[in-house]
Amino acid sequence: MTGSSTALVTSSRAAGAMWAVPAVGNIDSYISAVNRLPMLTADEEVSLGRRLRDHAELDAARQLVMSHLRLVVSISRQYMGYGLPHADLIQEGNVGLMKAVKRFDPERGVRLVSFAMHWIKAEIHEFILKNWRLVKVATTKAQRKLFFNLRSLKRDARTLSPEAVSAIAQELDVRPQDVVEMETRMGGADLALDPVGEDGEDSYAPIAYLRAQHSEPLQVLEAREFDQLQGEGLQQALESLDERSRKIIESRWLRDEDEGGSRTLQDLADEYGVSAERIRQIEAKALKTMKAALAEYA
Repeated sequence: MTGSSTALVTSSRAAGAMWAVPAVGNIDSYISAVNRLPMLTADEEVSLGRRLRDHAELDAARQLVMSHLRLVVSISRQYMGYGLPHADLIQEGNVGLMKAVKRFDPERGVRLVSFAMHWIKAEIHEFILKNWRLVKVATTKAQRKLFFNLRSLKRDARTLSPEAVSAIAQELDVRPQDVVEMETRMGGADLALDPVGEDGEDSYAPIAYLRAQHSEPLQVLEAREFDQLQGEGLQQALESLDERSRKIIESRWLRDEDEGGSRTLQDLADEYGVSAERIRQIEAKALKTMKAALAEYA
């Protein structure tokens, strides 16, 4: 993050408002900065929680979030073994923290730190499940739970012995064959589609024998329909807009690189003498109208 000593960070997925967090140049500086932020006493936490709940006070929410940023850093370190950037894990954890602050009830007698841990971990788990290759084979809730538990219980990369499989299965209350299957998935390796050798020999990598989709009759028909939709359908959808909306859509989405590329909301706001938010609203309404026109055309 760049800018002054603080920056406003928006999260529509979480609290629906803007929070002030330290703006620094790298992850180490960020961690150092959040570790210097003061912690709240129990009384201060309750007071801020009531101000947020009763008056939707943004500053109260900001203080609750900032005082617990170090918790996110601490929890995110537990998930650095998945090969994902630490900064991304912290960012997702911060989203979970903001969700926790939004739902925090100061009258329950539970400190925010205990309540927020669930939301922070849940958000990081979801991020890992969406982005880490090996986790994508864990499709059910039970498999995902087994994945995270098995990864934390395995001490090294060696294959589990039958005794270890039985012990883990008993501890996690699952079948031994489930443990073996998940361990096999976790130990799977990526298979390159392109050949890696450069010795001139014939390649038998998967890319050499995969079917060419463009030659499939169904693919040909779909491509033809898509091209038609991109041409005639798009033109018809644009004609359903008023002149200003059409020009905004064309400027935002249909400008070629030799025309300068897409224009920003602020550029168009300056041109039309309105706010960037107003341009965004016009764009959203126009896209909705075009979507309906395209659906009717299809």
